[in-house]
Amino acid sequence: MSGGPESNRVVILGGGPGGYEAALVAAQLGADVTVVDADGLGGSAVLTDCVPSKTLIATAEVMTEVAGAAELGVNFKDHEGDAATVLQVDLARVNDRVKLLALAQSEDIARRLSEVGVRVITGRGRLDGPSRVVVGEETLEADAILVATGASPRTLPAAQPDGERILTWEQVYDLTEMPTELIVVGSGVTGAEFASAYLALGIPVTLVSSRDRVLPGEDADASRVLEEVSTRRGMTVLGRSRMESVTREGDRVTVRLTDGRSVEGSHCILALGSVPNTADLGLEEAGVILKDGGFVNVDRVSRTSARGVYAAGDCTGVLMLASVAAMQGRIAMWHFLGDTVHPLDLRKVSSNVFTAPEIATVGWTQQAVDAGEILAESVMLPLAGNPRAKMQGVHDGFVKLFCRPGTGIVVGGVVVGPRASELIHPVSLAVAESLTADQLAQAFTVYPSISGSIAEAARRHHVRA
Repeated sequence: MSGGPESNRVVILGGGPGGYEAALVAAQLGADVTVVDADGLGGSAVLTDCVPSKTLIATAEVMTEVAGAAELGVNFKDHEGDAATVLQVDLARVNDRVKLLALAQSEDIARRLSEVGVRVITGRGRLDGPSRVVVGEETLEADAILVATGASPRTLPAAQPDGERILTWEQVYDLTEMPTELIVVGSGVTGAEFASAYLALGIPVTLVSSRDRVLPGEDADASRVLEEVSTRRGMTVLGRSRMESVTREGDRVTVRLTDGRSVEGSHCILALGSVPNTADLGLEEAGVILKDGGFVNVDRVSRTSARGVYAAGDCTGVLMLASVAAMQGRIAMWHFLGDTVHPLDLRKVSSNVFTAPEIATVGWTQQAVDAGEILAESVMLPLAGNPRAKMQGVHDGFVKLFCRPGTGIVVGGVVVGPRASELIHPVSLAVAESLTADQLAQAFTVYPSISGSIAEAARRHHVRA
């Protein structure tokens, strides 16, 4: 550590993944830790974003599986023996469960912080220079400050949420009745996930995308599969359609597009990106440089431009994932407290889009390969040829591996299919540890299994010595 306990006073602004994971590390290393949080431990990831949305999606996954049950020989009958033709979702019960699980997760985090001696102050903190935080009437002296205040849904003057019919992704869990026609504006990860989930719940969905394809930041082959599956299941996708305004009249919502067209529905979800929660925190006065859009500028060990001030999570705009926020927070504390630290390497981050099918990625991308940023060869195997996929009635999706020519080192991968978020892990390990395709191929897989396609893709990368 860097000195005695008196020099290890850590104050953390924000109780989300970046904040509470940092607090656990700092406490483990003997620091005196205080977390200042106003919105509830777990932050938006636990209370209004990741945990709630993935709980909602869990219900949607059941609906998707049940919808395909007939192919597997499963039929539904009513109490009189006639064929049951309608699946129904009680959205109020779904949302009650969503909020209950989110609160339970928040309470678990609070319990864990208490067990390791972390002090939690409810309130909003503001920096008074690089070594002091003011919370209400209390001033906290700090040897290190971690800013982990997160981000909030972006809105526009012409598209203001009302919490009833025009909603941000944080407001959807107050719905008690099923929308009859849902419009989702924005085809990034958040928009695609909600559009896919509500479509699976039986709601007609129109997805408004300003780009030429859904998920423009993801693998193009993966985006193509998702769009094909979504439209086949009934979604209307309006590509190259930029929203101009969203208005409400009574129980109808109108989304006007810049080309003069308009789309009407009962509800609209705005998925327009995020803005960092960095205003009025005293950051610039303390010497912290902010980037365009108000994001905190940090290096790979989470340092800001102000000595002793670190930042983690969505407020940095580095990569808006809970896993990255948590790692940034841990790295900050390892660095400050003198423990072994490895700078953040975004090439080793695995991520997942929780649509149907899921899209999981890690490492270098097809776009980077095509642009010549890295020399790599790719193999893509459709899941339709996988025996387990056939048994489960899975027709869509694929496994793609990127390997360096000559050495065969695995540098990236994409998995599209059910539970891709779980299937990406062996590829993530290969990328993190610079394993070769042969090493990945020679590890046993269960037969039959969808993970067998990962080993098969690796085998196809083999070059005879």
